[in-house]
Amino acid sequence: MAATRILVIKHGALGDFIQALGPFRAIRAHHLGSEIVLLTTPPFAELARATGCFDDIWLDERLPVWRLDALLALRAKLRSAGFARVYDLQTSARSSFYLRLFDPAHRPEWSGIARGASHRHDNPDRTRMHSVERQAEQLGLAGIAHVPSPDVTFLTGDIRRFGLAATYALLVPGGSAHRTGKRWPAGQFIELADRLAGRQIEPVLLGAADEADLLTRIAEACPAAQNLAGETSLGDVAALARHAFAAVGNDTGPMHVIAAAGCRSVVLFSDASDPKLCAPVGRDVRILRRVPLASLSVDEVAAMLEPNSRN
Repeated sequence: MAATRILVIKHGALGDFIQALGPFRAIRAHHLGSEIVLLTTPPFAELARATGCFDDIWLDERLPVWRLDALLALRAKLRSAGFARVYDLQTSARSSFYLRLFDPAHRPEWSGIARGASHRHDNPDRTRMHSVERQAEQLGLAGIAHVPSPDVTFLTGDIRRFGLAATYALLVPGGSAHRTGKRWPAGQFIELADRLAGRQIEPVLLGAADEADLLTRIAEACPAAQNLAGETSLGDVAALARHAFAAVGNDTGPMHVIAAAGCRSVVLFSDASDPKLCAPVGRDVRILRRVPLASLSVDEVAAMLEPNSRN
């Protein structure tokens, strides 16, 4: 395709962003020689730069719509940029509205779900498709035939500082603070950590700084576990995953990084989210779903850690 200026819209969250890595690469390959700009939110700017897919990163603070100053500033920026095509991978009401910010007489080609889009993804079943399949179909309608799987080889970290045992497993017990139904109880994680330690597999606890209390509780109950709450970058998480025996975690962002890195991953789902729509993608991903999630036994999870097991 001829060199031109392209805009990609993807706000987040982490799991969604990881599942957009394949589309990012596909867009980059389709528009060789073009300038590609990503419109995203501040938490994902560094990750976006690390992909190498974008020439520039624009930050969208997603301020309230009544902030007309911000809306007019974004409109002016979009209209003056000279974009020939926009790939809306967020496909939200907000990102679709951005099509209306362009001059109606000089609107770029638009891949997304917005009314008036030149390459509209209007499949009535799109909301019942896994996000990876949905994005691939959307890009196919825009002429991009091949969309690769998520690839996190660009994420690296020096994990020697953690002094890990030769064999270790990653445990990710956290998740969205306002969706506690997505979390397997801490007591079950403690029992699983004890079982791993009994097999000479070091349990390694991963989580953000705001999950420190939860991870500390598990680590105090299982002294063999190493607590890395708030100590790992996404690069560290990917590096840890590449060398781990396996990983067990809730439906949360870091599990998408871990799965994409190729680690054997057991991902725990409740009825708060549907793995058919958003399960992590990787070489060896096993899904366990129970309602309520607390009814999922440690025996079932432990059995999924064996190399020949399948869900």
